[in-house]
Amino acid sequence: MRRKLFFLVGVAFCAVLATGSAPDTAAEKGTPPDSDALAQKLVTQSAGVHEGDIVLITGGARSLGLLEDIAVHVRKVGGFPLVQINSERMIRRMYDDVPTKYDSQPPSLDTRLADLVTAVISVDFVENQGFLASVPPERIAARAKSSESVPKLWQDKGIRQVNLGNGLYPSAQNARNFGVSEEQLAKSFWDGVNINYSELSTTGERARKVLAAGKEIRITSPRGTDLKMRIEGRPVFVSDGVISPEETKRGGAANLVWLPAGEVYLAPIPGTAEGKVVPEDDFYQGKEIKGMTVTFRAGKMSSMSAKSGLEAFKALYDASGPGKENFAFIDFGINPSIRLPEGSRMVNFVPSGMVTVGIGNNLWAGGDNGVPFGWSAFLSKCTVKVDGKVLVENGVLKL
Repeated sequence: MRRKLFFLVGVAFCAVLATGSAPDTAAEKGTPPDSDALAQKLVTQSAGVHEGDIVLITGGARSLGLLEDIAVHVRKVGGFPLVQINSERMIRRMYDDVPTKYDSQPPSLDTRLADLVTAVISVDFVENQGFLASVPPERIAARAKSSESVPKLWQDKGIRQVNLGNGLYPSAQNARNFGVSEEQLAKSFWDGVNINYSELSTTGERARKVLAAGKEIRITSPRGTDLKMRIEGRPVFVSDGVISPEETKRGGAANLVWLPAGEVYLAPIPGTAEGKVVPEDDFYQGKEIKGMTVTFRAGKMSSMSAKSGLEAFKALYDASGPGKENFAFIDFGINPSIRLPEGSRMVNFVPSGMVTVGIGNNLWAGGDNGVPFGWSAFLSKCTVKVDGKVLVENGVLKL
């Protein structure tokens, strides 16, 4: 199951997201931009780094050159870079070699960094999604619980956070999971990254106005989804690839960005989600979950089942704390440059017309549930009505 995650310094999990303005146009669609040009875009446009900023830069060995370029561009505008290298091997050894008694140790480094860092730029580094598959779910849940306060603390401090990857970073395993070639996945990813952000912002603002004026949403799909929720008075966020000065001033969930960008999202009124969700088949720790069905009553998940593959995810769910069962968010994809190949298993938040809902943590969507657990359900080809007016019809955004 893919979630909106940042790996922070203490190897903690943190759910987050945000919005913006205009792009770098040097890269052609479908091709990766020059590393230096991409670094400049991440620093000066997406994160809005300026003189005096202290910027945490994180990623894996495969992106070392890009991380170096990001650090250089941070210094070019008068900021100060701090580079952290992550790896599957290191994180796995943090479980295999570190005593269990430290799983509940408070995340002192992350909390102290909140008083130092003003921006974070992270690059996805995981290539084997099953690298924690044999770790007891109780240990994963315990470490997440120990760091539960970190995401809200970083949001409250106004730390701007930008992630490059958003569940689509080209890798051999992602391509296999999605049922596409690595070349197809890379094209989709870079098409999405290289989109014109000002056009994306215009689309996002139209969708935001519809949702901000709405009272009730109903989602239906050919797979069997039929879900309703109340949204009146809830803040609506647009992720268009750039954290603008206005969003920096707004703070909180407005200071979070994922690339490829292209989402409009909100946390509905707690306790109002009612109905059934039948998502696309998805993966958890690299293993496919097929035929999943989830039902909601009074805003809480009342049942969860699947035809196969649910065991590992259910074990982590059972080990996680209160709040994990709460309906969390609804998210609308608005990026027309990412196309889902017919017959593939490719799902993600950002393709235009995609609808995503989830449970658990929703701080990134403007909610107040900080539980260190989250799950997202992707709903393609569905129809969404806001107060009876069609916003998405059979997977097509109607704006």
